[in-house]
Amino acid sequence: MQKCISLVLLGFLLFIGISLAQTTPAPQPEAPNINGDWSGTWGIYTPAKGSTPPQNICKELIAKVEAKDGVWLATFEGDCGRPYKYNIKMEGRQIGKAIMFKGTTDLGPKDGGVFDWIGRANEKEFVGFFTSAGYTGTFYLTRPQPKEPKQ
Repeated sequence: MQKCISLVLLGFLLFIGISLAQTTPAPQPEAPNINGDWSGTWGIYTPAKGSTPPQNICKELIAKVEAKDGVWLATFEGDCGRPYKYNIKMEGRQIGKAIMFKGTTDLGPKDGGVFDWIGRANEKEFVGFFTSAGYTGTFYLTRPQPKEPKQ
């Protein structure tokens, strides 16, 4: 009887030990620093022509990202027939060494209305996909090259 109780107790302790080992999350790597300046391009993508790459239809896209109160605030600006500037609140979470973003924003009727988008940023690149009732496209941003001093 005492052997039986000892075996049951040993089995229970083994079960608890295995359960704790499986539920202890692996330590998260340090969050990438995505604050600061970004530059790149964006283009319209037509899903019906999946083999055709997105067309860069506008000039350079400039962005500035800042983490604040658990969200990221981004200012995107450029020129697409006329200057534009959008302030977007980005919801994100860390996955490995990247921040995964998602969001919905209304750019107004002149700029396509409501857009949904997803994106990923690490310390070197910020990429994403956007869609609205009338448009689908992608954007690709990297850190701008440092400007050389004038001589």
